[in-house]
Amino acid sequence: MNRRPIAQINVDALQHNFNHIRSLAPQSNVLAVLKANAYGHGLLAVAEQLNAAGAFGVARIDEALMLRAGGIVKPIVLLEGFFHPDELPQIVASNLQIVVHDQSQAEALLAAELEAPVHVWLKVDSGMHRLGIYPSEFHDIYQQLMASPKVLKPLRLMTHFACADDPKNPATTAQLALFTQLTQGCDAELSIANSAGVLAWPQSHGDWIRPGLALYGISPMLAGRSAQHGLRPVMTFSSSVIAVRQVKKGDAVGYGATWVAPKDTNLAVVATGYGDGYPRNAPNGTPVLINGQRMPVVGRVSMDMTMVDIGQQAVQVGDPVVLWGETLAVEEIAELVQTIPYELLCNITSRVQLRYVTD
Repeated sequence: MNRRPIAQINVDALQHNFNHIRSLAPQSNVLAVLKANAYGHGLLAVAEQLNAAGAFGVARIDEALMLRAGGIVKPIVLLEGFFHPDELPQIVASNLQIVVHDQSQAEALLAAELEAPVHVWLKVDSGMHRLGIYPSEFHDIYQQLMASPKVLKPLRLMTHFACADDPKNPATTAQLALFTQLTQGCDAELSIANSAGVLAWPQSHGDWIRPGLALYGISPMLAGRSAQHGLRPVMTFSSSVIAVRQVKKGDAVGYGATWVAPKDTNLAVVATGYGDGYPRNAPNGTPVLINGQRMPVVGRVSMDMTMVDIGQQAVQVGDPVVLWGETLAVEEIAELVQTIPYELLCNITSRVQLRYVTD
């Protein structure tokens, strides 16, 4: 029996999510975000499933080159642009598109000797204050890019929401208003909506939507669940029981003795730990599913193992354990460990086997 932890990737669920997202913004092109190994789901394999996407978005050039080496010919956008002008020849040679988010990038692009012009997405800081051209610089840089033969047309203009996961937060309305004011009259395609924007802010859909987390069937909204938004979790992270142990009342369990058995009980030792991407700070009581039944994690998560209090349940070595997935929401686990689903998905390590399945 293969007891190695597995991340099972349901490609039918992935396709369902893509189609659902596209139905919410039927007039928009889809830039499917595949950065960070497609949020832990496998960069190339996910790209091969999303043939209907208009383009793919990655963070860095090495991700884009992996896609090209894997035979992906679809447009690829470098969401952080180029880090140094010496990357521009490779960007041109690999037919990559770039985000320009800083005046120094714009200057380097306009000064470069290029074999061919490039597609540019000009990013504006409308209020997140992370990356983006300052509003005061926007019109000057926009005009320079529009006038340059090194920039393919149409130019694309984009911004990024800071608080779209909270429909009650007025910051999103303010960002939309500023971006709309700045881009009014510009001869360009607009891209504003991330996953939360697609779901909660239809006025932000524009020419291009940029779904990331929602593609993988996870709610991007605060305290949300995938089913609320018609999404299906794509990943089921699972392992198996490698030992069943008896412990007596008063026995301390695991590193640091952080859990003491309140009564005689049994523990299942699961072949998964933080070396596989399961969160080390999962508190006592974090649920897993063993044979379909919720049971609590106890003690400190180890590098390779996690312990579960199974009480008097009939659990045997080899029994399957679901850590999160379609039957146990990763959003719930994220809330318990005080993080976000993005981090849990992206922390899946190379020790975990990715297995692609259909319904």
